[in-house]
Amino acid sequence: MIILVLNSGSSSIKYQLFNIEEQEQLLAKGIVERIGIEGGALKHCVNGVSQLIVEKSIPDHTVGLKLIFDHLTSAEGGVLKELSEIDAVGHRVVHGGELFKESIVINDNVKQQVVECAELAPLHNPANLKGILSVEVLLPDVQQVAVFDTSFHQTMPKHAFLYGIPYQFYEKYKIRRYGFHGISHKYVAQIGAKLCNKEFTKSKIITCHLGNGASITAIENGESIDTSMGFTPVTGLMMGTRCGSLDPGILLFLEEKEQLSIRGISSLINKQSGLQGISGISSDMRDIEQAAGEGIYRAQLALDMYVYRLRKKIASFIGALDGIDMLVFTGGIGENSYRVREEVCKKLSFLGLQVDSHRNMETCGQTGIISSHESSVSVAVVNTNEELVIARETYGILNNTNKG
Repeated sequence: MIILVLNSGSSSIKYQLFNIEEQEQLLAKGIVERIGIEGGALKHCVNGVSQLIVEKSIPDHTVGLKLIFDHLTSAEGGVLKELSEIDAVGHRVVHGGELFKESIVINDNVKQQVVECAELAPLHNPANLKGILSVEVLLPDVQQVAVFDTSFHQTMPKHAFLYGIPYQFYEKYKIRRYGFHGISHKYVAQIGAKLCNKEFTKSKIITCHLGNGASITAIENGESIDTSMGFTPVTGLMMGTRCGSLDPGILLFLEEKEQLSIRGISSLINKQSGLQGISGISSDMRDIEQAAGEGIYRAQLALDMYVYRLRKKIASFIGALDGIDMLVFTGGIGENSYRVREEVCKKLSFLGLQVDSHRNMETCGQTGIISSHESSVSVAVVNTNEELVIARETYGILNNTNKG
């Protein structure tokens, strides 16, 4: 079965094409950028080797998707003879609210419910829907599946996902902790468990998805019981430009002192804070580590704050799980920064957790175990692959639907 996976943003479409029944072979991948903006471009990569870059005006998602289809079937860089070879399309949809606890075949009702969830993710769900509607125009007979970033966290108990505000606001507006990065957390926990000879459905696992956005999740017996992101992706860990958990009274104080509007506050907590705001240098951990190594005080401070908050959150989730069998790192920082991993794990030694320094330094950008043989807690690095998860979910859903 040939499955196209789409991750549609407001001005971009990321894609991967899999032959899922042939050892989950990745046939092609790429990205369409700057949709509706001057300087549109397609970057198309076949079998992880050749790359084709096309620059042209891309006014909307349908045009962007047609450009992808043209190159998937082209003489140069093409991997399909014709579009009819595509059996299904799987979409990443960021927010499913409480409506979607698992992936689902897309129909008119599902599309309407994705629209209803848009107020919870106004920057993401409308863009995800554009991808769905564009496929309907260009491949009207192909089945589509929605895979939600929030679904994995729908197993959280009420005492974990509710906030300490009047209950009426949950009933009226569904204000609660939803969590994000669920596709990634589930995938790396499953791969990590297999790598460390743990049973995913019988283990206590903490996964750390550390990229420009960052979150951690407590997983007990295969189910998410708590996660650091909340009603929005702003809360929890300190991130590249997001502040993470913050005393809301600070925003009231700054609103008065700095005359900040709601838009100004949104920009402050989403785009001006985190590593960028503390260091004054960059939101990229690679830049922060380099500057800290050069003795720049605020870069070192940003690094210390990042590690401290991550370690503290891990410790709190160990309490929620009543123990831990495995700790998993993923995402751009989690996969590549041996220094962050080392500093985080250093003060978790009271658990009997020990990281092998050589393994940790060697395991950068690749999947592997970094804990020592003596460690009572397994520690692993896993390269995340959300697109493969979406392809697997799409395949599984459609197989069950067709059998039914």
